Amino acid sequence: MKLLRGLHTSYGLLVFIVLFAIFFFPLLVPIFFPRKFEWVGIVNRWWAKSLCLFCFLPYSVECRTPLDPKRQYIFSPNHFSYFDIPTMGLNPVNSIFVGKNDMENLPLFGFMYRKLHITVDRARLKSKYDTFIKGRQAIDDGKSLVVYPEGGIFTERAPEMVRFKDGAFRLAIEKQIPIVPVTIPNNWIILPPDEFLLRWGKVKVIFHEPIETKGMMLTELNQLKQQVFRTIENELRKNES
Repeated sequence: MKLLRGLHTSYGLLVFIVLFAIFFFPLLVPIFFPRKFEWVGIVNRWWAKSLCLFCFLPYSVECRTPLDPKRQYIFSPNHFSYFDIPTMGLNPVNSIFVGKNDMENLPLFGFMYRKLHITVDRARLKSKYDTFIKGRQAIDDGKSLVVYPEGGIFTERAPEMVRFKDGAFRLAIEKQIPIVPVTIPNNWIILPPDEFLLRWGKVKVIFHEPIETKGMMLTELNQLKQQVFRTIENELRKNES
């Protein structure tokens, strides 16, 4: 079984590299013409769907309420697997990512990631502050954001989440834009972070009803954070049963 999973994983990496080589050129458009930032979300959807298709992984995208592609949102997904990143490429709303800077050193991919998304070195306080400022600016520029509120893959007992960080919720309140809880229930089984070997399974992503922040004050940040946490946690429990 591990041999088959190893072959599937190696094949999946090859597919990822080939698709990146194909989609790198359309991604040059928003790099050189920043006003075309909606291309990031469009190309990410092509990339994510192609990756699932060619890796023989069926996928489903469920929106509990229709999302307005003309509105801005902050998307807040749980994070148990490296496959969560391409999975959020299935997002029906064009968005950019806020994520760790680990991938910046990868040839070409790091260049693309650094130019189109917002990266953070969580070991450096100044980097975290700069990332928050860049997040503000991205929202002012009309962009939607994907922010993993756990700050990375830290859980030791998936599908149990770790405590959420404040950044996404502070941005949502300060900029008065909705935050969307997102549940990704199966990826920790499909690509466990401690094994990095693919299993066949269904990639599933659930976009919950947006939580409006108009009129909210920063004193309500913890309540908002807990509301998002409970929404995702309840959905994870349903998918366990």
